[in-house]
Amino acid sequence: QVQLVESGGGLVQAGGSLRLSCAVSGRTLSSDAMGWFRQAPGKEREFVAAITWRDGSTYYADSVKGRFTISRDNAKNTVALQMNSLKPEDTAVYYCAVKRYGRSYYFDRSLYSYWGQGTQVTVSS
Repeated sequence: QVQLVESGGGLVQAGGSLRLSCAVSGRTLSSDAMGWFRQAPGKEREFVAAITWRDGSTYYADSVKGRFTISRDNAKNTVALQMNSLKPEDTAVYYCAVKRYGRSYYFDRSLYSYWGQGTQVTVSS
């Protein structure tokens, strides 16, 4: 069974930074990528960023390009999300997820099989 545990959320002022981490345990041989999604109150869960296990290719939502950086450590089975220049609209619960091997639609949450419990990020203005 695959388990994911996120950490690093918190409260920060606009313009500040936070680093989220996701530790993955269990068999992930059928996975080709990891992703971060977020969900604000009353809104759909949306794609933030993804990274492939094989070559580290990265993908970002337009709203976070240039501000967020996703990275992975294959040896430790961890994925991180460095968030800089945070804005109040980045406030949400952030989830990491394991993507099934297959189509390269990294923004499509239906392609992700396992999810963490989420970590709250709050950006004050």
